[in-house]
Formats: sequence, C-alpha cells, structure tokens
Amino acid sequence: MLLPNVSRMVLLLAALVFCAGASAQQSSWPNKTVRLVVPAAAGGPVDLVARVLAEKLTSTLGQTFIVDNRAGAGHLIGTEAAARSAPDGYTFLAVTTPHVINPALRTKMPYDTTRDLEPVSWLTSLPLVLVVHPSVPAKTVQELVDLAKARPGQLNMASAGTATGPHLAGELFNSSAGIRVTHIPYKGGPQATTAVLSGEATFMFDTPSSVLPHIKAGKLRALAVTTLTRASVAPELPTVAESGFPGFEVNVWIGLVAPAGVPKDILARMHSELLKALALPDVKARFAAAGFDVVGSTPEQFGAFIDKDLVKWRKVVRDAGMSAN
Repeated sequence: MLLPNVSRMVLLLAALVFCAGASAQQSSWPNKTVRLVVPAAAGGPVDLVARVLAEKLTSTLGQTFIVDNRAGAGHLIGTEAAARSAPDGYTFLAVTTPHVINPALRTKMPYDTTRDLEPVSWLTSLPLVLVVHPSVPAKTVQELVDLAKARPGQLNMASAGTATGPHLAGELFNSSAGIRVTHIPYKGGPQATTAVLSGEATFMFDTPSSVLPHIKAGKLRALAVTTLTRASVAPELPTVAESGFPGFEVNVWIGLVAPAGVPKDILARMHSELLKALALPDVKARFAAAGFDVVGSTPEQFGAFIDKDLVKWRKVVRDAGMSAN
C-alpha cells in the first residue's frame, strides 16, 4: 500500500537532484573557454572592444575568453554562426550597426535578429564626424545644406561602400535636410577619406580615428558629430541635432548578444562582469583613446535600443531605395 507514495518520493528526490545538478553546473560557469564571435575582420572597432573585454573577463573569471573573427557577407556569416551555436553560455556575439541594417536590406535572412539572439548589454558608443574638404564654402551644417540645395545633385558624398554605416548616415542626413547629392561608394574607408582629402568628393561621414588627424592638420574641416550629445573625443564640435536638425542621431554602437535560450543566471553573471569591466579606469582610458564612450546598459535597455534602430534603418533604406537582395 505504501509503494505509490514511495514511488512519488523517489521521483521527487530524483527531480531535486537533477535541478541541483543543473544549478551547480550553471553556477560553475565558466568552466571552459568562452568564445566571443566578432562578425568582422581583426583590427576594426568591434574587434578592439571585444579584445579589450575578453582580456579583462579572462583575468577576472579565471577562464579563457577568446575572440573568434568570422568576417564576411556584411557581418551575416559571423552572426549566423553565433545564432546557431548551442545556448550554453560559451558563445556570445559582439554586434554593431550592421546588426540592425541587414534586416532592412534583405528580405531573406539566415536568422531572425530578435528571435534568435537576445541582448546582454550595450557596451560602447562612437560618433561619426561630418567633414568637408577645406575648399568647400561651408563652415556649418546649415551652410552645407544651403550649398546642396543651391546645387542639387552636384555635391559628391563619399562613403566606405554602399549600405555601410557612413553611407546610411549620409542618406539619413540627406533625407532629414531635404537635399539631393551624388553618392560615391569607395572600396573602403581609407579610399573614401582620400577622396575627400583630394577634393574629389565634397563631404562624408567618418569615424573620429580616421579623420581627427586630418582635421588637426587642416586638411579636412569638421562640421558636426552624429550623436545626440557632444562627443567626448571632440567636445568642441556641435551635433547635427543641435545644428538645426533635432533628433538626428547615428550611433556606431557596439553591444553583446547571446544565442536565444542561454540560462538566465549565466546571462546575469555575464552582464554583471561586463559592467564591472566597463567601469575599470584602464578600460575607459583605452576606449577613450579610440574615440569610444563607455555605455553599459541592462539587457532590456539594449533590446529597446535595437528595436528602435531596426525601425529607423528600415525607413532610411526604404526611402533611399536600397536593397541587398
């Protein structure tokens, strides 16, 4: 007569043992190498941020954090590899603006940006700088807009390539200002910068590290930065928003996401350790030297930012008639 009760007790004990084992396994994270996938080549902004944080996490957590560069197809190759990885807390993905631009450019994606990947934290923010050749008779954003309106289609806007962040920043600017210019895509950022330096192109949006040396040398003129607030790397420059275009914002942001389904306690631990690393003075100094502002956020805040950017860039891509299909 006692057997049914005994059976239930055995099952209950087994369940408790299983849960305890699972909890112990998760609380021991990490107990092997953790991979930070970077969907871009080594040496770029997202790679730099990932390597600095991998170094700190290795030191504080006692396990190796490696950067795995999976470049190609506009960040699709590396992102898909991470999205398809086991959700066990040993693969994370560093993402930047192509993460929200790709869904706008492509009707068919090899993964779902919001369903297959979940946010961990927004890490850093980097402005773009609007620069012109010194011969251009425009010393403010409004003067550049007035010049473009007086010469529709005659001003050349350089970019690092079609559908890159600088190109889309330019398209958002053109739409916001109601101007029409000629876009010239180059094979990369250095070639586009050279075009503006030579006067072949009138203006462009570029990263601070690429243009600040030329600005200081008087070879380029800076008009504004693209973040909503002034950038610490160049606080003397106004924002496009304060120059007559309220709400204009382009953030070359970098964040961390994980394959959907990673245990919540592992995500919480990773998030906590990231914020500790971002608060370290030497980390802040290394990022500041490269023009980055440290952000740090909750997963919810980063997720809301991603959702907002997805909507914004879909409109920009649609208005510009662009497609990568």
